[in-house]
Order: sequence, then structure tokens, then C-alpha cells
Amino acid sequence: MATRRGLGLVVTILLLAILASIAAMVVLMIAVGREPAVPGNAYLVVRVEGDLADASSDTLFEPLLGARRNGTRAIVENLKKAKADRRITGVIVRPSGLSSAYWARLQEVRDAIADFKSSGKPVVAHLEYGGDREYFVASACDKVFLLPTSPLDISGFASYELFLRGTLDKIGAYPDFVHIGDFKTAPNQFTEKTFTPAHREMAESLNRDLFEQFVQAVAAGRKKTPDQVRQLVDDGPFLAEDAVRVGLVDDLAYDDQIDAKVRPGARAGTRLKDDEYAKVRAASVGLAGRSRIAVINAYGVINSGRSGIDPLNGAVVGSDTLVEYIRKARKDRSIKAIVLHVDSPGGSTVASDVIWRELVQASTGPSARPLVVSMSDLAASGGYYIAMAAPVIVAEPGTLTGSIGIFGGKIVTGGTYGKLGMNIEAVSIGRHAEMNSPVRPYSEADRAKLDEQLRAFYDQFIEKVAAARHKKPEEIDAIAQGRVWTGRQAKNLGLVDELGGLDKAVAIAKERAKIPAGEHVELVVYPPRRNIYDLLTTFSGMDERAQVAALLGASDRRAIGALTAPVRLFRRGEPLAMMPMGYIR
Repeated sequence: MATRRGLGLVVTILLLAILASIAAMVVLMIAVGREPAVPGNAYLVVRVEGDLADASSDTLFEPLLGARRNGTRAIVENLKKAKADRRITGVIVRPSGLSSAYWARLQEVRDAIADFKSSGKPVVAHLEYGGDREYFVASACDKVFLLPTSPLDISGFASYELFLRGTLDKIGAYPDFVHIGDFKTAPNQFTEKTFTPAHREMAESLNRDLFEQFVQAVAAGRKKTPDQVRQLVDDGPFLAEDAVRVGLVDDLAYDDQIDAKVRPGARAGTRLKDDEYAKVRAASVGLAGRSRIAVINAYGVINSGRSGIDPLNGAVVGSDTLVEYIRKARKDRSIKAIVLHVDSPGGSTVASDVIWRELVQASTGPSARPLVVSMSDLAASGGYYIAMAAPVIVAEPGTLTGSIGIFGGKIVTGGTYGKLGMNIEAVSIGRHAEMNSPVRPYSEADRAKLDEQLRAFYDQFIEKVAAARHKKPEEIDAIAQGRVWTGRQAKNLGLVDELGGLDKAVAIAKERAKIPAGEHVELVVYPPRRNIYDLLTTFSGMDERAQVAALLGASDRRAIGALTAPVRLFRRGEPLAMMPMGYIR
């Protein structure tokens, strides 16, 4: 009896403790979710840092603590609210640690700064370190301040690509790949030891165009000619005082000196952190939306099944999940238009085709909605495949897109096993049963079958792009061949309709849905913000690969993820529509 009473007491205490914890958590969530009081004469401090990814955070306790990942859309929304908010009298932009960010996201932030400037309120940048990406963002501001001890490290663009053929030869592995398109260079990482002529031509073209975009943006922001900026880049990097002398920086300052330099003689205003200001509702500053537009995010490598997180590749776009979101938007009669926001290097051809079909149904079926695509950093290969479902495609000038091509194959590891004294024997029935054998190359008959599959998909890809872009298949084939283009190049070629970011795409969607241009809209975002169950599920599913990936930098994870994705994420022998992996500094 005493034992039972003791056990009952322990259970009761545990239940009370759990209830108290839940109550405390609810109180904490209410407290951190409360809209902050914004004082008058406030300066908003906007941090632009990291890879600017918009995907939901995978950190377990972020939502509970009210923290928000400072992605591109969070920055854009804060600047949009600050433009309309009379309590915000200016903005300080702090670009930092942007080495892993691609150019399209930086351009979208720059667009948002330009939009804020139209309010007449001052916006200044403070650089603790002035790399090319940090300076690119800063140069959009009215004034640029640099830390007195920091160099302005702009010296041009360089791209780097990793070739593994020599390593594979040393370990006895053989890369057996087939690709359609002279510029479909994704398998070159495995099959080559250096650039092929087509690969080098494409890399040089991308570098050149992105560099010219940088030059033109800096020239406009700093009121210089493009030739002057090119010469300054050749003369860089600069010591801090030299950066001021040549007119790339307005003054040198520590953080505590900014207020006095921006508003000399005036009483310093209150600074407001961007993560606090993110809690201010758009409606409270007069930006309430009446009509609703769905924004469906397709972030990551495209694969069959459910969306999720891969430790190396990051976000994975599952075709099942995306189809589910598209159907939800179609069934919701309050949704007036759909914007597909793509940031993907491609992936599975099968999954891409499933998503494409659902998008076509959404824009042409009985419950059709206007469909517009907004391309972020990447919308290449399978990413372009799903984008072509829309009659209007919007991309930033620096978006990497196109890569209309396909490849397939395997890395034959029989020689590697042999070097280690191992041997794998197979028993099979069927002429092509061992087509995807990991220990022997394709036979001539196997290779013919693979080539037939790839060629059939490529021809369908070309025909669908031609129909969507109102061109002849031979015209598309001439600019396809697996070649990656910048958004600006793609617009000139007719693969993209307009240049701009998500806001530009929403504006076009409003027009096509006959929503007045001056009317604010509510954006219904898919996937919705993750709940506690989702985060706990993600947390419990982490394995040792996630722990290893956490030790790597973003650029390293991106590189290793792209190189290993074909053998980790996809079905053996599955044709892939993925862009090649490269770095543009």
C-alpha cells in the first residue's frame, strides 16, 4: 500500500511539473509574440548576413523564443513596413558574412533598399568588413561607412569548380555517365580532370555577366561611370582611408559614431533591432491586405516523396508535398492567384514532371488561378522545368537559370572493392537486370537504353519549353544543351519575361487577378511556419551525418551536397535534371 501511494505521489508530481512547464511555455510564447512598442524617431537596424535563405529554421527552440531567421523575405518585409511606419525615421543596414550568399538574393535586398529610399527617409550602411557582396548591398544606401581598421576588399570575381576524376582513378572507381547537351556539365565533376571547352565557355560567360551587373549597380549607387568602377576594382582591395579617397566609401566610423555622422547636432534616436520589428504586424502600419495570393515556396533539391531536410543539401522539395500545397491553394476560393517561388538547382526528372503537371492543372483547369513564377538564386534544370508551367516568369538579373538538359549514370566501384581485396558477384535474370550494377560499366546495349531514356526526356523538355515560351523547338534547343544562364541573359533569350524579385511577381499576379495595383494583399505562404511537432520530428530524425554537416561551412556543405546527391538522394539509375556545381566568389 505504501509503495502504491509513493508511486502515485511521484506520478502526480510529474504531471503537475508537465502542466506547469506547458503553462510556462504558453506564457512565454504569448510574451515573445506580443507586438513591440515602437518609439518615435527610431532607426531600424537591418542585419543582412549569412546565406539569406528564406526556408524555415530547423532550430528546435527558435519559434518558442521568438527568434526569426533573417532571410531575404524577412528583410524585405521589414523595410516595406518601415517605409510606411511614421515612427521609423531612418534605417542602418549592416551587411556581414555574406560569402555564402548568391547574387539574386542580394539583388532582392538591394531592390528593397531602393524602394525604402523612395520614402525620403535616410538609409545608411555600416560595414565592419567590406567584401564584394557586403559592398554590393551597401552601395545601394545613401551613405556607406566603413570600420577604420577594415579594408574594402573588392578585387573582382573568381569561380572555382571541383573535378574528382583523378581521385576516382586512384581508388579504382569509374564514372560512367551519359548526358544530353554539350553544356550539361554536372557529371563533369566526376568524368573530367579539368574544364572542357564548353564548360569553360559557360563559366566565363556567367562570371562576366555577374561582374558587369556588380559594376553597373555600384556605378549607379556611387554615381560613377562603369569604366571608373572597373578601374577601381582592378586597383583594389583598398585600405580604409584609400576607400574614402577614391569615393567608394563616405567616411570611416565605429558603430557608436554612426548617429552623430548621420544626423550631426540632432538628438540621437532610438535604435530598433530587426528581429523585434519583425513582430510588428503589417496591418498596424496600414499595410493590411484584403485579397489573398498564395506564395508556394519550392526551395531545395527536387525529389519524389515528402519534403524534408538533407544534412548536406539542406532543403529537399518533395513532389508529394508540393502537389499537396498546390491543390490546397486551388481549393481555397479566397486565393486569387498563385506565385511559385523557386530556389532550386533541379533534381529528379520524375518529381519535376509531377510538379509541372500539377501547376499546369492549377493554371488551366476548372478552378484555374493566375500563375506567376518568381525565381530566386537558382531555378535551373528541374527548377526551370517546374517554372515553365507559368505563363509569366520573373527572375533577378543574377538568378542562375536554364540548364535545360539531362544526365544519368553511375560510379562503378568494382575496382575500388578489388583494391581492398573484396569481390562482388551477381546472379541475375534478364538482359538488362544488371544495368545499374555498381561493379561493372554499362554494356553497349545498356548504354543505348540509357541514352534512349535521356534523349526522350530531353526532347519532351525542349518541346514543353517551346510551347510555354511560344518558340520553335529548334530555337529552344539552340539555347538549351544544358547551358546555365544568368537571369539577365535568360530574359534576352526569352526564357524569362521580367526582371525583379518576389514583389515584382506578386504585382504581376495582382494585375492578372484584376486586383487594383494600389491595394495591399495578404500573402498565404506554403509551407506554413513549422509547429512544435514538425520541429520535434526533425530533431528526432537527425543522424550522425547531420552532426558532421554541422561542422562544415555553408559553401563546403553546398559543394559536398551537390557532388554526393546523385548517390544519396535519388533512385539508382534515375535520370537527373540538375545544374552543375560551381562557386562564384
